[in-house]
Amino acid sequence: MGNRAVHLLPLCLLVFASTFAPAQSGARPSIAPTLFSVPASRLAHLRHGINASEWFAQVVPPATYNKEHYSTHTTEKDIALIASMGFDHVRLSVNPQPIFPGWGSRDEYFASLDAAVKMILDHGLAVVIDIHPDGDFKARLHDDGFVEEFTNFWRMLAAHCSGWDQERVFFEILNEPEASDRYRWFGIQAKLAAAIRESAPHHTIIAAGARWSADDELIFMEPLADTNVIYNFHFYEPHIFTHQGATWGSPYWIWVKGLPYPSTAESSGRVAADVPDELGKLWVRRYASDHWDAERIESEVSEVAEWAARRHLAVTCNEFGVYRKYANAADRERWITDVRMAMERHGIGWTMWDYAGSFGVVTKTNGVATPDPATVRALGLKMP
Repeated sequence: MGNRAVHLLPLCLLVFASTFAPAQSGARPSIAPTLFSVPASRLAHLRHGINASEWFAQVVPPATYNKEHYSTHTTEKDIALIASMGFDHVRLSVNPQPIFPGWGSRDEYFASLDAAVKMILDHGLAVVIDIHPDGDFKARLHDDGFVEEFTNFWRMLAAHCSGWDQERVFFEILNEPEASDRYRWFGIQAKLAAAIRESAPHHTIIAAGARWSADDELIFMEPLADTNVIYNFHFYEPHIFTHQGATWGSPYWIWVKGLPYPSTAESSGRVAADVPDELGKLWVRRYASDHWDAERIESEVSEVAEWAARRHLAVTCNEFGVYRKYANAADRERWITDVRMAMERHGIGWTMWDYAGSFGVVTKTNGVATPDPATVRALGLKMP
């Protein structure tokens, strides 16, 4: 074992010491019963949400992380529109890099962030502060020294935010952890949660599984020692449908366009014919044989619901959606409807990705936002 494994041990112990009851000599450890202590009044604020992207994160180029962008990208009119459609919370993507120690000035950023949070709260909405860095930031978490820096950062950020409404402001540890070592991520997350709790004793924390917050990663993990925690997952299954035509992720996605939902052998065969990559062709055909429809989505969501029920935990889905550019509008509406209804059948709150981006519930032209009736309908909400 190298130094990395030796350094990991204390992090892993933080998790397993908290989730397994002491065992008698010679006996196998058993999972200790866990009861969440998230007030029902707080969970009620996280039923129907929307992600506010490209405001305090995903800003290109990075030089435009500035006061002008923060004050004009998403305005009070946008927040009022979100509230009028029936959303009850906003998941606010926050990139830590512009204010990370040694990377940038904090005063302007915090002033703008405070103003944004106040604006959202003033419209009766709750806010999830979603720490949403770029991939290069998350890649550095393989280094124990950088984990310490990130821990100190969260301690500072939580202290800054500790005066915000405990009922309606939530702290999400990290968006889509990319760690391939699940056990290392468990240890890191426990360390970060403890730092948040030091500075904000009463706010609710949102945690996630490893490897991009997938649903199957969530059910792999065991709960943190902290009981004032909601566990979240992201649902984009199957990616070949929800990300068809996307220029990021799997290389063959770029060739997949007009792939219908639900999946059928005939329609998948037509799309596969236009994919030049042989492996891509195979995945398109498998999409049909995997029988993606409302029943399949229900089975996936029920696994998460049952995992949470066995451990008496609160769970939420804070990202799901379909890339708009190449998906058929009716199929996109059908998929969103099926996912939303599966979540609601199991009492799982949801947050759609996103407000006005490439997956959006609205389109924006010259700063004017226009809700898409089909998406609003799929979400079970109302046109303003």
